[in-house]
Amino acid sequence: MCIRDRYDIDYCVRCSLCKWVNPWDLKSARFAKICPSNAYYLFDAYSAQGRMDIAKGILDEARRTLLIKSPKLLEAIYACTTCGACDIMCKRSQDLEILETLLELRKHIVKHEIGPLPKHIEFSESILKNHNPYQEPHENRLAWLDKSKEMSSKAKIIYFIGCTTSYRMIEIAKSTIDILEKAEVDYTILGKNEWCCGSPLLRTGQETLAQELIEHNIKVIEEAGAELVITSCAGCYSTLKVEYPKFAKFNFQIKHSIEFIEDLISSEKLEPFSNKLNMKVTYHDPCHLGRLSEPYIPWKGSRVAFGKFDPPKELRRGTFGMYQPPRNIISAIPGLELNEMERIKEYSWCCGAGGGVRAAFPEFSLWAAKERVEEAELTGADAIVTCCPFCKRNLKDSIETEGKKIQIYDLIELVAKSLK
Repeated sequence: MCIRDRYDIDYCVRCSLCKWVNPWDLKSARFAKICPSNAYYLFDAYSAQGRMDIAKGILDEARRTLLIKSPKLLEAIYACTTCGACDIMCKRSQDLEILETLLELRKHIVKHEIGPLPKHIEFSESILKNHNPYQEPHENRLAWLDKSKEMSSKAKIIYFIGCTTSYRMIEIAKSTIDILEKAEVDYTILGKNEWCCGSPLLRTGQETLAQELIEHNIKVIEEAGAELVITSCAGCYSTLKVEYPKFAKFNFQIKHSIEFIEDLISSEKLEPFSNKLNMKVTYHDPCHLGRLSEPYIPWKGSRVAFGKFDPPKELRRGTFGMYQPPRNIISAIPGLELNEMERIKEYSWCCGAGGGVRAAFPEFSLWAAKERVEEAELTGADAIVTCCPFCKRNLKDSIETEGKKIQIYDLIELVAKSLK
């Protein structure tokens, strides 16, 4: 951690806004909370302001005793999905870089060999060995793909599939390819050259290990001659779009598959949706597609006064995330009726899977998903729709564990169904 982080740590006034939906946009007491960690553990250390205290203790030379391998300390630091909700809420009042500081805290304890947790080490070892976090053989990455399908080694558009889609949610990959074929898009995939995007490593403070993955993926994408990379994974989207520019310069653009599909529709390159899907649906905004998808804007400077930066800094407030394209697509599919939940867009409740939480704290992860499913049920929806394989997987696990009747789809699946 560095001196820039000290400002954010010292000037956190512990107002608790990081725990709640913005009061001006609050709909009910039942869904007033926005921090899954604090809502589950009900203790201040499991909130952004509590973690600011922990970071202060670690940085303070007189309190260096905190920099020890304490299970509870590591739990407080890592039982956080890094969903960014606290960061967005803080920027409603103080303009502090809360999420950046929390991620720096994780990098700091990894640097001092205090973290990460054993489960995080397991998936990091798998990523380095197999190029995916699931202990799956790398050669099985495309086991679901039609073997008769021939792919060019070069194309201006690359479909970056992602680990969760490739190994756990193959229906999303199949639907995406089906749509690209119908629209006669000239695209290719990286195949064995596609490695994990590095998101699990970056979120758990293992930045050094992620560097090799980032450099590799950028290299193979550029060697393929790509001008545009599309992905159906919100985590890959955010990592490629926001994190990769912090490490290297590149010339290709990044779009989520739903953004790309909206482009195809507006340019009339995709046939109109024909199949009517008679369903009431509610849309779950993935954190990485919403508040965490705003572009990274390089900045080097200092704070000259409370809330003032020299030179001026453009803050990522979560308001310009990728919110409207999925809703536009839902509105365009005949028969779908969208009933919104209370916490949407930048106030969306995290599914509970990110930041290494699903691996290390499965009970907390499922509890967060259960909260979201209950919120969805109250809209009267038949199904939850999202645009992230990780969100779909965690919410699906909760639905099955709780024996719920509500269904869950990735939006790309519904697009494919309506086109057939």
